[in-house]
Amino acid sequence: MSFAVYVHWPFCAAKCPYCDFNSHVRTAIDEDGWVDGIVAELEWVANSQSQRPVVETIFFGGGTPSLMSGKSVGRILQKIAALWPMANDPEITLEANPASADAARFADYRAAGVNRVSLGVQALNDADLKALGRLHDAAEARAALALAMATFDRVSLDLIYARPDQTDAQWRNELKQALAFGTDHLSLYQLTIEPQTPYALLHRDGRLQIPDDDLAAGLYETTQELTEAAGLPAYEISNHARPGQESRHNLVYWRYGDYAGAGPGAHGRLSIQGARIATAAIRLPERWHDTVMKNGHGFSETAAISNADAAREHLLMNLRLAEGLDLAAYERRWGIKPDAVKIAALAQQGFLTLKDDVLTATPSGRLLLNRVIEELLN
Repeated sequence: MSFAVYVHWPFCAAKCPYCDFNSHVRTAIDEDGWVDGIVAELEWVANSQSQRPVVETIFFGGGTPSLMSGKSVGRILQKIAALWPMANDPEITLEANPASADAARFADYRAAGVNRVSLGVQALNDADLKALGRLHDAAEARAALALAMATFDRVSLDLIYARPDQTDAQWRNELKQALAFGTDHLSLYQLTIEPQTPYALLHRDGRLQIPDDDLAAGLYETTQELTEAAGLPAYEISNHARPGQESRHNLVYWRYGDYAGAGPGAHGRLSIQGARIATAAIRLPERWHDTVMKNGHGFSETAAISNADAAREHLLMNLRLAEGLDLAAYERRWGIKPDAVKIAALAQQGFLTLKDDVLTATPSGRLLLNRVIEELLN
């Protein structure tokens, strides 16, 4: 089974109003001290495993990992390599914001071992970038993308669509611009109003209008049309790549492999002594750090997942993928498989297809995936 390591760097220069990720603004931090905590937590995870699997991918997410120094990234990578055997060609990704991109920083990441960057551009016009709370403008985004593509072999470009007042024509034009940059991977996320964010308050008060369901579905269809024509079809609901350039790290999640999570708010899924173990770290950075220094880890949860819950998680994750779910392998792993009558009913409605024992969500089914899963499993 594939094994991945996720490292969460929780700090940002500013908090975007749509964001519900575990990110925090701090004016000054002791970077070495925070890295001490991450290294200690990784050590605790490795020591809890009876057998240490081969690390195939590493992902630095956040927050804004591109606020870290190359020295800190290198120190964490060296610790991972000391704790686990490493694949010959591990994929090592770091999320970066255009506002914190510069040549020296990128060169340091490359020297430390990072070989893939995911650049959070989010929009290609200044008005929308400002509304999204981003610290960069469109010119900085383009410059950062050019720098990333000159420095790293693999670059992913992130955009958000279905933004306030966005039309199909505007999105079509913007996506064509994004495709013209020539990256081999695009993450294209539909804006959702998350509870407890400033956007949620504005939306509730009628001061923020986002596309209705019909327009949002049309924007999704436009996304599929343009990316497929450009040779970057969707391999997952929100992710598009040239064949062979898919995010190997995220595929570990979606295929329900094992992964260690370290850092404030990080989650993990580990196989320990035959059980599927969920880990979840304390979200507040200072409380997490104090707990790690005291206990060797900052996990608020290390709990066995029941077979039924694990099977449900696997189904939910795997059906996000265009490749679908191998039902025979699924049944071998969990001892159960979805009811054939329910599959047939959802196929009749145009939400699923079943061919050669591979169950796949259709484009319509991926748009309503939570509902499809509910009907399959209840």
